[in-house]
Amino acid sequence: MNADTGPIPNWSPRGVLPPVPSGTSAPLNRSPYPVSLIDFVLRFGNTEPRREIVSGFLEFRGALQTIGLVKGFQWIDGSFVEDIETVEKRAPGDIDVVTFIHLPDDKDQATLHQHSPRLFDPTATIEDFGVDAYFVQLNAAAPESLVALSAYWYSLWSHRRDGRWKGYLQIDLSPADDQAAKAQLDAMLNERGQP
Repeated sequence: MNADTGPIPNWSPRGVLPPVPSGTSAPLNRSPYPVSLIDFVLRFGNTEPRREIVSGFLEFRGALQTIGLVKGFQWIDGSFVEDIETVEKRAPGDIDVVTFIHLPDDKDQATLHQHSPRLFDPTATIEDFGVDAYFVQLNAAAPESLVALSAYWYSLWSHRRDGRWKGYLQIDLSPADDQAAKAQLDAMLNERGQP
């Protein structure tokens, strides 16, 4: 487990993760909250529709790892990390993910896109995994470009469409916890039929 992770904050009364912990004015611990993959599965795999989305997300991570993308992190957002069932009386439809990646030294972006084009197409990743996926390459972007892309995603994801501030999560891309997270999800899926 990543030693830099912390607890996932509770939803606010408005059904979103708080952008900053309550009772503090300028904390360093703020959105995006770094959390472990296992804690993410435990917290958000609490209904059958959510478990299906988590399963797709874990498959998406596995597909990235298969082509050598194991260094970086993912920002997780959208209705999946909101209490959308209470606020809008519906289940989440997918999970929104921006993956900040370090490409391996022996691979370039064009080769990865050619080898796995559907993995880098948001429409295809929604169809294949239930993941609305986007990418930011960390080790090739000019510092100015990286700052601009980070600011773009932060400003887009730190608000709901109605303008309400909200928080989101960050999960390490390392495969260290993926097997344990899959085992946890499998256990949760097996429990659904039990009283």
